[in-house]
Amino acid sequence: MDVRLILLLALGGLALLIAAARAFSAPFQLLLKAGLNTLLGLAALLLVNATTPYTGLSLGLNLFNGLVVGVLGVPGLVLLLLAQWVLT
Repeated sequence: MDVRLILLLALGGLALLIAAARAFSAPFQLLLKAGLNTLLGLAALLLVNATTPYTGLSLGLNLFNGLVVGVLGVPGLVLLLLAQWVLT
């Protein structure tokens, strides 16, 4: 094989590798951010449940509630509390 052909194939492979890495990095970052927000939402729910003797408010500590609070933040927490109030 000619040296130019090997160099051209190596550069083409490197370009494909860089393109694939860039294509898969955005969804991975989004998944990582959603997971982190879910963990923070679960921590917020844990704090709400820790104050139950003082406030009388409690929510289930599960993945759905953590995801709602993690994605929506404080309005998600209020939404869950209002949903619990309406349904009970």
